[in-house]
Amino acid sequence: MVKTTCPYCGVGCGITATRTGARSVEIRGDDVHPANMGRLCSKGTHLGETVGLEGRLLKPMIGDTQASWDNALDLVAQRFSETVAKHGPDSAAFYVSGQLLTEDYYVANKLMKGFIGSANIDTNSRLCMASAVAAHNRAFGEDIVPCSYSDLDEADLIILVGSNTAWCHPVIWQRIEAAREKRGTLLVVIDPRRTETAERADLHLQIRPDGDVALFTALLATMRNRGKLDEDYLRDHVNVSEDFWDSICCCDAAGDTGLESDILAEFFTLFEDFPRTVTLFSQGANQSACGTDKGNAIINAHLATGRIGKPGMGPFSITGQPNAMGGREVGGLANMLAAHMGFSDDECAAAQDFWASPAVARKPGLKAVDMFRAVHDGRIKALWIMATNPAVSMPDAGFVREALERCEFVVVSDVIANTDTARFADVRLPALAWGEKDGTVTNSERVISRQRAIFDAPGQTRADWDIIADVARRMWHEDAFAYDSPAAVFREYAAQTGFRNEGKRLLDLSRWSSISDAEYDTLRPWQWGGPSPLAKGRCSTRDGKARLVPVSLPSVNVRGRKFPLRLNTGRYRDQWHTMTRTGLSPRLSRHRSEPLAEVHPADARKYELTEGGLARVATAQGSAIYRVALSKGQRRGEIFAPIHWTDQISSGGRTGRLPPQNVDPVSGQPAFKNSAASIAPAAVDWRAFLVSAEKPNIALDCYWTQVCGEHGWLVEMAGEGAVDIEALLPEGQRIEVQDGARGTLRIAVRDDEGRLSAALFVTRSGTLPPREWILAQLGEEKPGHAAELLAGRAANPAPDDGPVVCVCFDIGMYAIMRAITAQSLTSVEAVGKAINAGTNCGSCRPAIAKLVEETKHPVQEAAE
Repeated sequence: MVKTTCPYCGVGCGITATRTGARSVEIRGDDVHPANMGRLCSKGTHLGETVGLEGRLLKPMIGDTQASWDNALDLVAQRFSETVAKHGPDSAAFYVSGQLLTEDYYVANKLMKGFIGSANIDTNSRLCMASAVAAHNRAFGEDIVPCSYSDLDEADLIILVGSNTAWCHPVIWQRIEAAREKRGTLLVVIDPRRTETAERADLHLQIRPDGDVALFTALLATMRNRGKLDEDYLRDHVNVSEDFWDSICCCDAAGDTGLESDILAEFFTLFEDFPRTVTLFSQGANQSACGTDKGNAIINAHLATGRIGKPGMGPFSITGQPNAMGGREVGGLANMLAAHMGFSDDECAAAQDFWASPAVARKPGLKAVDMFRAVHDGRIKALWIMATNPAVSMPDAGFVREALERCEFVVVSDVIANTDTARFADVRLPALAWGEKDGTVTNSERVISRQRAIFDAPGQTRADWDIIADVARRMWHEDAFAYDSPAAVFREYAAQTGFRNEGKRLLDLSRWSSISDAEYDTLRPWQWGGPSPLAKGRCSTRDGKARLVPVSLPSVNVRGRKFPLRLNTGRYRDQWHTMTRTGLSPRLSRHRSEPLAEVHPADARKYELTEGGLARVATAQGSAIYRVALSKGQRRGEIFAPIHWTDQISSGGRTGRLPPQNVDPVSGQPAFKNSAASIAPAAVDWRAFLVSAEKPNIALDCYWTQVCGEHGWLVEMAGEGAVDIEALLPEGQRIEVQDGARGTLRIAVRDDEGRLSAALFVTRSGTLPPREWILAQLGEEKPGHAAELLAGRAANPAPDDGPVVCVCFDIGMYAIMRAITAQSLTSVEAVGKAINAGTNCGSCRPAIAKLVEETKHPVQEAAE
């Protein structure tokens, strides 16, 4: 049994993993880990489905040729050294990831900033929480998250800003649900979309995109007008500029937020009546051209009313990635030096002296968007990308691909051999994956936990810190990078946090600088800064006081004729980033098997869209095709699309192509949530789906998207002109039926032993059968007979369970509705007791609650 930490979101859940085979593992939540106390979401629960070696990069590659580690690392060291010697330190860059462990981050940051001498190292965490970091620094003088998860247990009012918590942080959602049940805690959700989280709120503020600054500015002004500021706290612990209060008086709350005045009044009264308030904000607030001001507007409201540093109170930024916080701590952002230090002369001198380095960076480097602009125009000539996929995830991803194509030398360290980014690499280096790594991560509440290896390193894979250190040694920095274990790296990092600190920074882990290898191996989760690091009211500013930061209201978006709509992007419940891990799980692929463009029914009528049809969403940067889903939870004039789909799994859904390169002027975080867009039907002549026992190699000029099932692969397709059947089907015994009048074609292919190896269903005007039964036949030794295979269903079909709602127990919508009706179930808890749905990760509980409300049993109907 191995105690480790989940590799997904910033909740940082503990896992107990029991190895059951060479590449198989049983996953349970760690009952004693403080982040989750045994709970896991659907993604964590099904980690065991993602630890196989399919698609793994297992050996170093130079171009398309296998290379030895010596040859590959010699080339990397040589090209970076030559580039820096010829063009200067700023001609090189690292783009890293919140998937890295803290030890990996530390060594990468040290090499770039302390020995190459440039601050051109930035992270994909720039895309999710950089604005919160900037807001913390402006308010507290340091990147300090002032809350803990325990504050959610003790709050009387929880405000979620831009957070679909039930989907994106389900374990936190369970904690919120528990507080509501135990304490009667009230929940306010501020989100332009009526998400499943918003459905369960006591009050949903369906705000205009980027209306958050105005909302929290108006909230603060209202509290001041009502005499609800904490004057003693302001006097003793907050520095307020003379013109600050003038700056909050220019807000038209209703006009700037798009909210009705009675909704605003209800929200303001709730905030006034319940001082024990936690405001939890996430990507919906951060991913904005005014994200830093949003963060500071939230923090301002808490500081001015004294709702900080006490149980059940505070502004709480919750991160998206498992080690976004660890990367922030060591200096993985381009605008930080190391260990929460900036670029003052004293801080630069401290870092250089600690590292004994030849040339430390003296100024901030290029943040992610600017970094790829510099790659595109040739200023950066050598780029090393670690554990991330910017060809998909960056805004204006087409531009990023052009940049990578132009770059003189690109290195990619990754676990997957063929990603959208890896195809641009001159050198690919095989890194350890989750379950093989050994090191630490820091979650959203500052808890440092261990990730531990469950499996031996496959092939020639190596730890990221070890790869980076080996390159550093080949660049003539042998002594400074002579690490022999992740524990050695951790000791040095811990020591640096205390070096010439003298209480200037709250981040000080120096008591761990002498930890032994054995103590490191058995390290239990612990929280730096304690549950409430600002409990004494002292911050890391020169005078020890926090700051009320003036914020600016963004201009209201003017809707143009070419792009009259606003595009919002985000995550799906059971998928993660670009699906290189979750895409391997059959269970996780069932909740949303295609990328959907969600639009309001009124917009669908206006733009002639149909439910289940295809639509092309376009912006000034590019376009992508999606399946249409109608949703009354969308504001009119707005579209929502997911971020996960890549060229490896679809020709559609490439959302990264669409957002512009607009960034927050303070944090440099891209504005993914509010892009000018258009939508129109995508005309197709035919629709089809393919099931295949082997992963198909789709090379068709049409819309397609594929997901893995338990026994094979499902590919959805649509296009114009002829269907290239031969390109889709394997060899074998074919049975087929064709109806020329209706334009339908159905083909099943059996192998030599009679098992189904593939089936293709095509229609030009009719309907297609359900996918589940025919997909299940791929795993049967004796599949259905010919008529059943061509019909796509059994002769005596079982009841249709409908689309999957509870992925943990594989329970569909119709099955839940049948149980509710047959057993007169009246609550989510009753449904859970009856059929288990919603009793594990909890992310489906809002959907079940909605089904309970909508599926009224006869007794209720009779009573009404």
